[in-house]
Amino acid sequence: MKRVLVLVEGQTEEAFVKRVLAPFFEPSELYLTPTILVTKRVKDGANFKGGVTNFAKFENDLSRLLRSSGALVTTMLDYYALPTDFPGMPTKSAYGTARERARHVERAIDAHFGNPGNLRTFLTLHEFESLLFANTEVLPDVMATTKHGAAFAAIRAGVQTPEEINDGPQSAPSKRIEALFPAYRKTLHGPNAVQRIGIERIRQECPHLAQWLADIQAFVG
Repeated sequence: MKRVLVLVEGQTEEAFVKRVLAPFFEPSELYLTPTILVTKRVKDGANFKGGVTNFAKFENDLSRLLRSSGALVTTMLDYYALPTDFPGMPTKSAYGTARERARHVERAIDAHFGNPGNLRTFLTLHEFESLLFANTEVLPDVMATTKHGAAFAAIRAGVQTPEEINDGPQSAPSKRIEALFPAYRKTLHGPNAVQRIGIERIRQECPHLAQWLADIQAFVG
């Protein structure tokens, strides 16, 4: 069995790795372990975890994971609101589509660390909540309301893939969900919804994420 260490943005992504990705990869003898990004280290007491504040803190945590012998190291961070000091961010506008821009930043991060063979940087387009649009029947059911189900489905119908729901301050996936379902809580409803949607449907709907899963699978050899 091979190990995959996943540096994640917060508790929601941690739950996604544990409850959705780990069971998916288990038949391939890949063992996934999520680690939440530390935003502040303190001398005494617990560290503060969750969220991406700057590249330096991310670099420290990723470097520590890369020193784990024999393990594949990957990430699950939101491309939306990624700090501008990340490699590739200042030059991303030269690329046409959102997926091309995200791939440019992912490759720039890999290059910053010297393109080690055990690193596969991944950025979620545009954030975790995009995955909830992979099946628009599930989240309204999780929220126990059909009041805005049609509006939720219309958002998905307006784009080719859920990953194209953009990164505007009021039009990012999470902002649209919160506008329709004010009771939505990322760490509670998000993992429940994606688990019910299932990884196969998410792979079909989200090509950028599907390629990431294929890259992890290729690690088996």
